[in-house]
Amino acid sequence: MKTNPFVGTGVALITPFNEDFSVDYKSLENIVEFTLSNGADFLVALGTTSEAPTLTPEEKDNVLKTVIKVSNKRCPIMIGMGGNNTQTLIQSIKNQDFTGVDGILSVVPYYNKPNQRGLKAHFEAVADNSPIPVVLYNVPGRVGVNLQSTTCVELAKHPNIIAVKEASGNLQQIMEILRDKPSDFDVLSGDDGITQPMMALGAKGVISVAANGYPDIFCKMVKSMLNNDVATALPIHYKLLKMNNLIFSDGNPAGIKCLLAYQNICKNILRLPLLPVNENVKNDLENEFNFIYNK
Repeated sequence: MKTNPFVGTGVALITPFNEDFSVDYKSLENIVEFTLSNGADFLVALGTTSEAPTLTPEEKDNVLKTVIKVSNKRCPIMIGMGGNNTQTLIQSIKNQDFTGVDGILSVVPYYNKPNQRGLKAHFEAVADNSPIPVVLYNVPGRVGVNLQSTTCVELAKHPNIIAVKEASGNLQQIMEILRDKPSDFDVLSGDDGITQPMMALGAKGVISVAANGYPDIFCKMVKSMLNNDVATALPIHYKLLKMNNLIFSDGNPAGIKCLLAYQNICKNILRLPLLPVNENVKNDLENEFNFIYNK
């Protein structure tokens, strides 16, 4: 029987930068502390939200070490490790120091558009070669390929694949996975805006961008759903509905970095090809944040 330590609110951590575009490790320490002290259940380092494609191998290593150090075994840690060259990814896994890391988040291969048999073979190879559990990441809007429900359910039978982060936004597909999956395989929301509905259907939590910026409220919603307290969770879901979409309206992590900068938690700096949100979105984000917190 597989066990999944990644239940509840997982925060897909951003990577803060200084004015010279170097990694701001002090702000990263503050963000880890901010999310954990406000209810986060686990942390995800080096995912898409971390701007991982723009980080050097040394920076990735230092970011991960910082997250592990500050979290200090208070929560499970997941690391993003995906790619569209299966053999290169396997080699990276073999070379990776997983001390303090509890799982891998591995995205559907992008750009070269494998078919479903290719996706199944890719993830089986990754899981076979990983010394720690693997969480699948389906995000067709980013990668151009959808991990179909039947393929996901087949992969769910693998002894080293414990969950899927489902960010297709397709509730029909998500319900098929929830209906057909083995009991020891979990579904996590990959969309902040539909986390509450997905948990109502049977998902066990979320890997969240939003929880970087307003972890107290977001984590309260998720914990309420885990406790089957819909009466508490549903009003929060609707209170956050606009914000949970607004933070993605001019790119991710541009929106959440804007909100964190507004709270003086980090600077509003991204690495090219990403840029900060435009002025209209910035104003909308700040106004909505003030509305949520009744400022």
